[in-house]
Amino acid sequence: MILGAGIGSRLDPLTRSLPKPIVPIVGKPVMGHIIDHLRETGISEIIVNTQYLGHRIQEAIGDGSAYGVRVSYSPEDQLWGDAGGLKRCEAFFREDSDDTLLVVGGDDLSDIDIAQVIAAHRAKKATATIAVTPVADPSAFGICVTDSDGFITRFQEKPKREEAFSNLANTGIYVFHHKVFDHIPAETFYGFGKDVLPALLSAGEPLLAVTSEAYWQDVGNLTIYRQAQKDAIDGAVQVHLPTGAVRQETCIVCAGATVDGEISDYTVVGAGAIVEAGAVVKNSILWDGAVIKSGTYLENCVVGTGVVVSCSHGIFNGQLVEPHRPA
Repeated sequence: MILGAGIGSRLDPLTRSLPKPIVPIVGKPVMGHIIDHLRETGISEIIVNTQYLGHRIQEAIGDGSAYGVRVSYSPEDQLWGDAGGLKRCEAFFREDSDDTLLVVGGDDLSDIDIAQVIAAHRAKKATATIAVTPVADPSAFGICVTDSDGFITRFQEKPKREEAFSNLANTGIYVFHHKVFDHIPAETFYGFGKDVLPALLSAGEPLLAVTSEAYWQDVGNLTIYRQAQKDAIDGAVQVHLPTGAVRQETCIVCAGATVDGEISDYTVVGAGAIVEAGAVVKNSILWDGAVIKSGTYLENCVVGTGVVVSCSHGIFNGQLVEPHRPA
């Protein structure tokens, strides 16, 4: 299951026109990169819960055939939390005789070895297994303490830095035994970090942490979003460029883009985007169909899908997107 129902308020204003799971990284939705990674792990059946602008996720990902997998959807009339959303998909998982299920966040860019996490979960007969990674600042994450065998003995949810007793952050990659459903009430807002995992620990269920130092970023704010683009261009994270995309030194130019002006410094030009002659684009991200008119100077900007920018003055550190207008 890919969690896709969140609003993504920390990425505002980019998420006024697109839900966070399909904000593009080097010309492909974040969720598209996640599906690529899952497919390479051997996973072919995926369900995605949706709520905020959920139709946009379905339009972008479709039935999964473009990614070589099968994708179905669980639309939510309201937010139910990550665990509550999983509970609503119980029938999907019960159809499979395998008693193991995987849940990943819909906005995380990572190349963590998921197969290794699943293998450890099965080998140690855990009820829940979490992929964790060391972080410099634990205050933005749920963290855990483990014993010498890797089993979790204590949780702490987003502690103050000075109060943190560990630096092992929850990456939002979970492997569960089907018995987890017995610990999630139906039609109730419920969370893994706040509700399910502490309850499992209190019940004496074996909870395992698998530590990885592979690339992982929660693409949750503008700073990390921009850094993730740079990391993808530099090859710091293993991703598949969209078909027809070309890596040119520090730029990614996607199929169908028209570039006559100057682009440089970790710029990504989406499919069908146009940079007219006389325009200058530096260290910026142009979503599909964006148009930068002649004479415009952009630096450190994000330009949304189909947005036309024409300016006789320089634009720095801007986010130019089409706002969502409810019908």
